[in-house]
Amino acid sequence: MVYKKISKAQLTLYKRIEGIIFSLRGEKVILDSDLAAIYGVTTARLNQQVKRNVDRFPSDFVFQLSQKEFDSLMLQIATSNPSRGGRRKLPMAFTEHGAIMAANVLNSYKAVQMSVLVVRAFVQIRKNIVVHHKLTKKLDELEQKVINHDSNIQEIVEAIRQLMAPPEKSKQRYGFTIEEPKVKYSTKGKKNN
Repeated sequence: MVYKKISKAQLTLYKRIEGIIFSLRGEKVILDSDLAAIYGVTTARLNQQVKRNVDRFPSDFVFQLSQKEFDSLMLQIATSNPSRGGRRKLPMAFTEHGAIMAANVLNSYKAVQMSVLVVRAFVQIRKNIVVHHKLTKKLDELEQKVINHDSNIQEIVEAIRQLMAPPEKSKQRYGFTIEEPKVKYSTKGKKNN
């Protein structure tokens, strides 16, 4: 397979696209306003095309954010203030397949060209997730080994301390002892009474 070299401008745009893909409802998605900007159309035109072609956009391709999701997202990213002429409707979120379908219904040259970069960004994020999962698994395995090594080292240190401790003094006498009946001895010249 022959890969086309990516220009610096495309690489910059590619990185920007990766930065505007979020995780919502267990899916990686891009908001309608961001997708419209990439495809070179207004958000209103993009959403209008989605409504006109609703049969091409099932719920796993595009969905509207709930107010709670939107509020949470506003905390994470800088979005416009509705009181100052910003969004009046909750945004639509496009999955990878929805972004491709949007490029098809918009039927513009720029949308088709940019959809390739959008798809590549989604694919790269998916690869990063796999790598991240593998790294997490490896770290968990290493942590378990360290825990096992710590307990083994603790046992070794305890055994060394026991060997270094001075021996307890034994109350037993070493050698032979002979038990003899006690006999009264007398000395010469003295008589026992």
